[in-house]
Amino acid sequence: MTTNKDIQTTRVGYINKNGQKNLGRCEPPRAGTDHCQYVYIMQCGGCGHKYGSNGSDIFQRKCPSCDGGETGPKLHVDEMN
Repeated sequence: MTTNKDIQTTRVGYINKNGQKNLGRCEPPRAGTDHCQYVYIMQCGGCGHKYGSNGSDIFQRKCPSCDGGETGPKLHVDEMN
């Protein structure tokens, strides 16, 4: 049986139900906009757009470019490459 503890949404390579891939935590680590969260870099499986997400939101994120998702924490230019 799979439990929530078995699903590691903050793991690099995790792909959520909306086809959004976690590329890892921003380096150096930055505080997110949600309590005690870090900013992670997400990439859309459809259009390839990269955007920021709080760790607590990874499981439900949708692409803000092609799927109407929220913008999320801003990424720095060097984090988008």
